[in-house]
Amino acid sequence: MNPEYLAMLVARDMPYGKYKGRKLADLPGHYLGWMAREGFPKGELGALLALMYEIDHNNLRALLDPLRCGRR
Repeated sequence: MNPEYLAMLVARDMPYGKYKGRKLADLPGHYLGWMAREGFPKGELGALLALMYEIDHNNLRALLDPLRCGRR
């Protein structure tokens, strides 16, 4: 895992779909689970979504809170 990906989760918006414009770190768990079952997209976006899925699935969303402080 690229450590910069954690910061990207709180900075990058979902580029398409039902949650277009929402930060990747703020995507709901059920949507991430659906993406995991259907298959993540290729490339960096897919890697970021897979990472966010693992963070959510393991109840580790609080790990992103220190990164959010400077973003709001």
